[in-house]
Amino acid sequence: MLEALALSARRGSAALFDAVSFRLEPGQVLLLSGPNGSGKTTLLRIAAGLTECAGGWLEWRGVRTAPFDAGLRSAALFIGHAPALKDDFTAEENLASLASLHGATTDHAALVAALSVWSLSGQRALPARVLSQGQRRRTSLARLQLVSRPLWLLDEPAAALDAAGAATLADTLTAHLARGGIAVIATHQDLPLGAGVGRSLRLA
Repeated sequence: MLEALALSARRGSAALFDAVSFRLEPGQVLLLSGPNGSGKTTLLRIAAGLTECAGGWLEWRGVRTAPFDAGLRSAALFIGHAPALKDDFTAEENLASLASLHGATTDHAALVAALSVWSLSGQRALPARVLSQGQRRRTSLARLQLVSRPLWLLDEPAAALDAAGAATLADTLTAHLARGGIAVIATHQDLPLGAGVGRSLRLA
């Protein structure tokens, strides 16, 4: 369970959001929306244990978390808006590097299988600099197949994805929720999810 109680955040002297509360049980996802600068990324980073809130607190599995809580950070998989690929690495090398940052040990077969899920079998040996924006996004998201964390925090994961990529994202997310995972996703796009699993929160 992930619960936020009266969270607030600031950027300098400006308030991003105040008194944000929500509760997510295993198998549920929260979809964040709101204009640029409303604090969506900041909220994701707070939930990942990467940024300190200005007020309120988070509870993870019924335990109140401290700022930059190590337990929360080890439970969370945060994927930011930027694909974060190295241009001279191949798609497979980038995926191996990204997965290793989250402590996942992946062999060649696992990497190939993950890239195949995201329709990147033909591009796995290509350097990232020649990949399209959609292919770069898919390469970044392929770590969802490799990293076993109960809490997913995704910042605009559908950006640059075509319909097929968005469907793969929805299928991967659905499987995560079916395993009892929890997700918080900042998105401007609809994601086709099963009934009853999704909640929405709009930041002003």
